[in-house]
Amino acid sequence: MRIVLKGTPAARGMTLGRARLVQPSILAVDMRMLEDAEVGPEIERLHKAIDTARTELRELRGKLHGALAREVGDFIDAHSLLLDDEELLRGLDDLVSVGHYTASAALKMQRDRLAAVFDAMNDPYLKSRGEDIDQVIGRVMSALNQPSSREERKLASRVGEIVVSDTVAPADMAGMAGQGMLGVIASAGSIYSHSAILARSFNLPMLVGTRDALATINDDDLVLIDAELGEVIVHPTAQDLARYRQWQRQAAAEGRRLAALATAPTLTRDGAHVRLYANAELAGDITLARARGADGIGLYRSEFLFLRQRGLPSEDEQFAAYRDVVLGMGGLPVTIRTLDLGADKADSAGLALRGEENPALGVRGIRLSLRYADIFSVQLRAILRAACYGPVRILIPMVTHLGELTAVRNLIKKAREDLARQGQELPERLDIGAMIEVPAAAISVTSILAKADFLAIGTNDLAQYVLAADRNNDALDGIYDPLQPAFLRLIAHVIASARRAKKPVSLCGEIAGDTQFTALLLAMGLEEFSMHPGQLLQVRDRLTKLDCAALRRAAPRLFRAHTRDEVEERLLEVVAKQEGCGEI
Repeated sequence: MRIVLKGTPAARGMTLGRARLVQPSILAVDMRMLEDAEVGPEIERLHKAIDTARTELRELRGKLHGALAREVGDFIDAHSLLLDDEELLRGLDDLVSVGHYTASAALKMQRDRLAAVFDAMNDPYLKSRGEDIDQVIGRVMSALNQPSSREERKLASRVGEIVVSDTVAPADMAGMAGQGMLGVIASAGSIYSHSAILARSFNLPMLVGTRDALATINDDDLVLIDAELGEVIVHPTAQDLARYRQWQRQAAAEGRRLAALATAPTLTRDGAHVRLYANAELAGDITLARARGADGIGLYRSEFLFLRQRGLPSEDEQFAAYRDVVLGMGGLPVTIRTLDLGADKADSAGLALRGEENPALGVRGIRLSLRYADIFSVQLRAILRAACYGPVRILIPMVTHLGELTAVRNLIKKAREDLARQGQELPERLDIGAMIEVPAAAISVTSILAKADFLAIGTNDLAQYVLAADRNNDALDGIYDPLQPAFLRLIAHVIASARRAKKPVSLCGEIAGDTQFTALLLAMGLEEFSMHPGQLLQVRDRLTKLDCAALRRAAPRLFRAHTRDEVEERLLEVVAKQEGCGEI
């Protein structure tokens, strides 16, 4: 019988294959209390399982080569560091030796405790890092309860199969992709998870949040992932299969057509030039950005350097990472966002802050950096050194008022002086930009522009702050909507203010890479988009079909709309006149 399950696309596309269920976190937990004589052997059993997990990760690391070794290796190293975390290991030992819990119970209790901490985080990217804890402890649980877990995982990644699991660890994602895995259906997970990032890099269709997938799908079921519509079809019909084959033909033809755009300038139908930049975090993102013809890196997330290891990265470590990105872009501009962490994750980066009830509204972004000016100065010096190898800009996250930019400029001046005393080469110029993601900064953007050389609008956070709606809360889907008129007017205000000041402004949130919003952003006057590199060609193609001048003439009517439905209807009318279709 045909069954349809809904999920959230983490990596788009369609694929057909046999299901292989992998349930690393659904394992037997022995909740009995240990006798005194059992404690010693149980601790040995726990330590052996941890050692087995370490060995598995080390073996996976050794099998990686080339660009994959660097990209996936970072994730494996992060998991290996967690297995060496003294606090985690001490907590496990105490639960067994003092609490007399079994090893499996101790692992479950630690996982549940840490999961609660990450679930309480508001930042969606940092919240998704909780999956690392879950996956690491799940790997130890597998080694503890299933000695043949490695063999079973190999079976779960046979050629031609679609993995169905709660989540998939990045290390396993790499191994499975190398053995011919076709796609992933995850009952949990986030589009911001490491595994989702890898799935996009590997072009593997992936759905997350596919509820009831593990309860509904059986091993060897024929399943069709439609990560364009966000659907899993179990036991697809002949009609479904025909639609899939048609999609394959269209995707192949579309891929060939879009590939030709990689070397073409981005021009609208009426000849307006638009710059398309890539968001980046991994080495593979840089490679893909170059291959897809990006005009540069519009957002390089530096926090990954801090999260992938215990303790703080040194100035030389940061410099090497930034330099590699700059060199990898071959002379194209690179915008490096300074550390964007909150108090909820600061301890992982070696920063001690008291816990906060609402980290999204707490000490994060530039607020955190200014509080730890000595650590921030290390990052600034590393960026200044890297800027000698190509054009670099600094982007400051979570700016609220002008005083923060003044403080940043003073710290950069001091960093220059420190490097000059050391005889270090310095760039002639280093532009400093403000990330507009706090409503106060958006409203008072004209004053921000007095100290900022450029702006970057972060619509993901700005939308949830303006609309007072957590974008990860399914119950608020109707409220968290980028088409809400109040939100659109605020973005338009920021863009118009930057244009009047003759300063560059880009947009680097999710909607920048969503072709449904391309016409709307163009109507606002946006000329710089920054997105995941996998979205560059689709957005470039979309722009070539739009008349920029006509859209801007229609803008006043669009922004007089009172509801999101009115915005959508009016935009459809404008675009339909241009290209004879009804798609936004």
